[in-house]
Order: sequence, then structure tokens, then C-alpha cells
Amino acid sequence: MRFRHIALAAAMVGLFCLPAHADARDISRDTLPANDGWASAGEGTTGGSAADAAHVYTVTDRAGLVRALDGGSATPKIIRIAGTVDANTDDDGDHLDCADYATDGYGLKKYLAAYDPRTWGAAKPSGPQEEARQASAKKQAERVELLVGSNTTIVGLKGAVLKGGSLQVRNATNVIIRNLDLRDAYDCFPVWQPNTGGLGDWKTAYDTIWLTGSTHVWVDHVTLSDKGHPDADEPTHFARNAPKEQGFPVRVGLSDHRVGPTAGRAESNACGGPCKTDLLGDRQGPAKQEPVEVSLGGTGLNLQPSGRRGRQSLGISTEGAFYAEGLVFAKPSSVEVADLVKSWNGSALHQTGTLFNGYPVDLLAIYNAYNSGSERDLTADVGWTPTLHTKIDSAEAADRAVARGAGAGRIP
Repeated sequence: MRFRHIALAAAMVGLFCLPAHADARDISRDTLPANDGWASAGEGTTGGSAADAAHVYTVTDRAGLVRALDGGSATPKIIRIAGTVDANTDDDGDHLDCADYATDGYGLKKYLAAYDPRTWGAAKPSGPQEEARQASAKKQAERVELLVGSNTTIVGLKGAVLKGGSLQVRNATNVIIRNLDLRDAYDCFPVWQPNTGGLGDWKTAYDTIWLTGSTHVWVDHVTLSDKGHPDADEPTHFARNAPKEQGFPVRVGLSDHRVGPTAGRAESNACGGPCKTDLLGDRQGPAKQEPVEVSLGGTGLNLQPSGRRGRQSLGISTEGAFYAEGLVFAKPSSVEVADLVKSWNGSALHQTGTLFNGYPVDLLAIYNAYNSGSERDLTADVGWTPTLHTKIDSAEAADRAVARGAGAGRIP
């Protein structure tokens, strides 16, 4: 397989790709090939491929998955998910809904009445209902946050689904997640943030995969969706109804996360609807901002970053330097090329071979022209060139490959 790579230093990438189908072969002892992105640096990414027979599990419910994860231990392990695993279940396997998690007098109507901007104003929520919301949210988190430790491989068998869960890869290394349909990371108890975005916003807690402080992570042929709680079915609260923020937004992405150097490889993943996928480099100051290279998509680079509705797709954080080749954006007419890049005091953007709705564009030149006088210009020199890759395809070729092969069940 040929790959295309994006290199980030303290940068963010959004992605959107295409629906998935089924696959049958056993991939649980596969390892990331050599020279295949930053996750192949050093000793590479092997996940749980060294697991002995006692640490190879096939799980069919939450309880089995929790036992196999072993509290996020670093013991080499292979976890095969079969059928549909519902994270919102109790120890007996019975489904839990939002009412089962609510505690200390929390109620949505009470919460909305307490923090209605017309009466509460712009202050951060506080008091009994906010405290009850936090307690209720903690109960749900204890169920749906699933800690993934180092030296772990998680794969889906044919048709496998994990719904309602958030795979948490915290301060781990050498993790593989492949061929899995992840759905509906639904937060029952989002917090209202009056000062966000001018109009206020709801902040939800879960992404389907969430990484922080982790290195050598390979996420491959994973399908992400809000199936179960699509935004269109959600009521609107406090008139916050922008796309993906309608009512209580459902975060289905590969994840609000900070990753360290030699962090990861995300490829051929599929969103079954508009969704957010953010890959962030460490933002704790220039001294910590070592390069993070991420390759996305069927031949490496994923296409239609951040979805058809999304505007910002490439975010460059403080002193960040972003290296991208062959990006393909498919956007509605309401989105302009100038919307695609956002810099938070970033420094550099190298880009070549970018297509926007089928036309070649120069993101760097357009960004600098559009933001001249309001933000500092980005330079084209990021100071380094990615080397961990094989043949680089054109954007057009990568576009076709993603359409054919992205998502769970489509590993060649």
C-alpha cells in the first residue's frame, strides 16, 4: 500500500471520509509496516502482537471488554470484539440510559431553567444543578470511559460494533486499534458554557477515541458515527443549533487529543456522517513541540478533512509547523478556501498538491492574503521534511483509494 503523510508540530487536522463494509480475515497480530509514518519510528508499533495465549480475548459485552483491558495495564494483549458491545450497560449487561446516571437531583429541565442565559447571564454555571450535573457525569464516565494501556491491540471481527464508549489512550505507547465500528459517544450531561463562541455553547465530554500523552498509536480502518443519537434528532437548547452543535452535540471523532512526538498513524478511517477528527501536537511551549507526523486515508492521506459542513480543517497552534501534501477538500459552497486554515500563533505551513472541490489551490498564499494585518503570516519553511513514507500518491489517486477502501471491514 502506498501512503501519503501529514506532518504536524502542535497542529490540528480535521478529517472526513467515506462509509465502510465488511472484512473477514484475522488481523489481530498485524503490526505497522516499516517506514509507515512516525508511529513506525524507533521500535515501531506492534501493539499486542507479542501477547501469549492467556492474553488473547474475544469479547462480546462491556464486562468482557473491561476485564480484557485490565485497567489499562501494559501487559501485551489482543482484544477481539465480536458482535455489538454496549458501553452503557451495568455489571449484569442491562442497558443504562441517561436517567439511570442522573443523581443528586439533576434534571435537564431544572438545569436549563437554572442557567438560562436570559436570567443567569454570562457567568460560568455554579450551584446545586451544576454540582448535580458533575456528579451525574462522573457516574456515566465510570461506565463509558474505557482505558486502553500500552502494548494493546484492539480489533473488530466481522461486523463488530462498540457503541456508547470512549476508548481512552492515556500516557500509553504501542497501541493498535483497527477494523472497528465506533458509534454514539453520547454525553448525557454536557455543560453549558455561556462565553464560548459569542452565543454560548454546549461542551460534551466524549470522543469515540481519545488520546493524550501517548506515542506509537496506529488507528486503521475505523468507522466513526453518531448512529444512535444523530444531531438531527436532538432538541435545541438555548438556541444553539449550528451544524454539529445542535442541541447537545454528539462528538464522534478521533478525538480531542494531545499527542507526543513520534505519535501516531491514522489511516483509512470513515465517518458515517459529519464529524470531527482532531490530531493535536503538544501545546505546552516551543521546547516541547517536537514534530508529530500523521498519515491519513486509503493511500495514507485522508480526504475531505473535517467533513463537508466543517469550515476550519487545518489548525496550527503556537509555534506549530505543518507539513501537508496532496490534501483534498470537498466542501459546500458556503465554505471558502480561506476558511480552511486557522493559526493560533503558528509559524509555518508547507503544502503542495492541494485540491479544493476539484481545483488546485495554494492554501498558504490564500491564508496569508486573507489574514494580512490581522494575524502574522505563515512561512513555507517548516524546517524539516518527512522521511518515514513510501511512494506518495497524487491527491486524485488518494481520493479514489479512500472512496474504495476507507472504514471498518475494508482492510485489504
